[in-house]
Amino acid sequence: MRTLLMLCLLLSYTPQLYGSNVCTSRGVTTCQQCLTVHPSCAWCSQETFGAGGSSVSRCDLKQNLLDGGCSEAALESPDSTLVVLKDKQLSDKASGAANDVTQITPQEIRMVLRPGDSKRFTVTVKQVEDYPVDLYYLMDLSFSMKDDLARLRTLGSKLAETMGRTTSNLRMGFGAFVDKTVSPFMYLSPPEAIENPCFGILEDCQAQFGFKHVLSLTETVARFTEEVEKQQVSRNRDAPEGGFDAVMQAVVCKEKIGWRPDASHLLVFTTDAKTHIALDGRIAGIVQPNDGQCHLDSDNAYNKSTVLDYPSLALLTEKMSENNINLIFAVTDYVVPLYKEYSKLIPGTTVGKLSGDSGNVIELIEEAYAKIRSKVELELVGVPDELNLSFNATCLNDEVIPGLRSCSGLKIGDTVSFSVEAQLRGCPEERTQTFTIKPRGFKDSLQVNVIFACVCDCLAGAEVNSPSCSNGNGTYECGVCQCHQGRLGPRCECSLEDYSPSDDDKCVPKPGSPICNGRGDCLCGQCSCHANEFGQVWGKHCECDDFNCLRFKGALCSGHGKCSCSFCQCDAGWVGENCNCSTRIDTCMSNIGLVCSGRGNCECGVCQCTQPGAYGATCEKCPTCPDSCTIKKECVECQHFQRGQYTDDNSCNRICRDEINVVTELEFHSKNAVNCSYKDENDCVVHFQYYEDESGKSILYVIKEPECPQGPDILVVLPAVAGAILLLGLVALLIWKLLVTIHDRREYDKFEKERAKARWNTANNPLYKGATSTFTNVAYKGAASN
Repeated sequence: MRTLLMLCLLLSYTPQLYGSNVCTSRGVTTCQQCLTVHPSCAWCSQETFGAGGSSVSRCDLKQNLLDGGCSEAALESPDSTLVVLKDKQLSDKASGAANDVTQITPQEIRMVLRPGDSKRFTVTVKQVEDYPVDLYYLMDLSFSMKDDLARLRTLGSKLAETMGRTTSNLRMGFGAFVDKTVSPFMYLSPPEAIENPCFGILEDCQAQFGFKHVLSLTETVARFTEEVEKQQVSRNRDAPEGGFDAVMQAVVCKEKIGWRPDASHLLVFTTDAKTHIALDGRIAGIVQPNDGQCHLDSDNAYNKSTVLDYPSLALLTEKMSENNINLIFAVTDYVVPLYKEYSKLIPGTTVGKLSGDSGNVIELIEEAYAKIRSKVELELVGVPDELNLSFNATCLNDEVIPGLRSCSGLKIGDTVSFSVEAQLRGCPEERTQTFTIKPRGFKDSLQVNVIFACVCDCLAGAEVNSPSCSNGNGTYECGVCQCHQGRLGPRCECSLEDYSPSDDDKCVPKPGSPICNGRGDCLCGQCSCHANEFGQVWGKHCECDDFNCLRFKGALCSGHGKCSCSFCQCDAGWVGENCNCSTRIDTCMSNIGLVCSGRGNCECGVCQCTQPGAYGATCEKCPTCPDSCTIKKECVECQHFQRGQYTDDNSCNRICRDEINVVTELEFHSKNAVNCSYKDENDCVVHFQYYEDESGKSILYVIKEPECPQGPDILVVLPAVAGAILLLGLVALLIWKLLVTIHDRREYDKFEKERAKARWNTANNPLYKGATSTFTNVAYKGAASN
């Protein structure tokens, strides 16, 4: 609870923090000190201001000084301002003159900043369509690349055709490298090996060289093919090559190579081996560091190969940034992991896996260029140490991402913006400085001119040994006297020789406390604070300092804030009692574009996983979480079918950065591919495949049409239904007839049984009387006569 309360106090920091307000609490005695206390503080240089000319209340809030009788003309309170000096409209397409294309706005601003104050501005970036491209192909011509050279001889026209889909203004150039021409990197024995290092192996093998520039950037594809066909492989002694020497020369020799200032610069570096780095030259006795300069002779060959060491990664990064170069490592499978590590250390580089004979180099370059154009990342050049910059990115769908200065998943023509807050933490020696903000690999940039408002204008009228300071016992500046050593008082009227012990009571903060809190001397009834090697001590009773604040890893206020009277005043982008908690979240962004992969919270720039079973730097690993099919299902829904949850909440472009390929059937790509199926809202089955290539790029292959259950055939259903009804009727009649027949037979059998049981009585009828007369028919003959 105490920590939370302290954090709230720091975040809601106002000038009322100490005593009456922050301006009067520091006990400052000069105008320049007053300006550094807080942006709201002002200084009154009016001579008659305050009781007896006292300087105690000259540093105060501006309104308090005005209410106290200070005139507007005597106020020293510079305001922080921001003015846009150049703001050309963004271009839609790179048509016409290339230097008229604008991809960033504004182009120049001017800021006036007071210490502790900040100003915010917005940088907007757009990747225009059909932007010119300069492509320089830098090839390893060591012996192991002989098959690749044969393939390269047919590369020119195909590469021009492929890149023509992206730009109508393409220039291509070519250069080659092997390694330094000195032992132990070079064959010196037998003597014939100097001219033909492939002696006894290959006849047409050229002498070893460091780097040679073969063809300057040209629009003529035939020239590229012609020069490549003239090349021959060479051979060096050790396994690593001198590729970074070649990269450095290709980057800095702008005039020789022909880099255009208004074009995208692609440097394609192809090799199948490791490369030497800085300090490797010591093996050959080369100790002079690489100077990052162009050293091509009249034959366009690198002539400092045996003099300068290999360049460092830091120097390469610096020179690539200066010249807006995008480096593409096209390397074979064996060294891909190594160059991926280099890529992490050299911003603006991409890595692609080259096939054994460079057969896929065109596809690799196309994919790498698309990847470069899909990301905008701001880089800073020449920012003063005293200036703190914090960023908020607005990428796609107007979603603001705090702490981020890059956007990815973009398409050519997309526009993104970055809100930048500039806060001045201290006062540099130079009052005016300039720095640059630019998208990595772009020639366009924003120039920021900063004027540091750390000096009071009234200092220009300072009077040394002024009569106003007790007849020359001090310098009169900005309405107060700065006393000479041994003098004290508002007008330097008190001498240390006049010290009286009875004055000590005025220097005790409370009974029983040491004089001036033990950190100063009581002179003329005032505390004169001791100088301290750790920092400044101030206050009426020397109660405040700027070095007794919380530390983190040995750094005061973690190095991200200013200590003021035992409290850390954090810079923009940092919070916490010791300013060790970053408000940035870009360090928590996973490769799928979600903060902590959607499985945790970003606290102080570090992911705290909340999903059970999740772990990893961005909570990207989670065996018990939904599988990749479940995760990518929503991306297929929004990217391919434009529906679903991500479409409804406009988060599709931010979360789903996979490349979508629509196919008619799924093919097996590798063990990294996963086949998935799901039922959509229409009960149709959607089939897709999630695939990650070696570079970590994710691709979704989606079957164009989902499998939906087919509806009934009316011409078949109607007769079938009618037939079924008729059949059911006949069956019902038959059943009825059968039941009636069975019933009748049962009744008949019952009747027969009853009749069989009947018995007729043969007894005489008592009422019967026989005949009394008998007649005989004489004519009747009877039956017996027959």
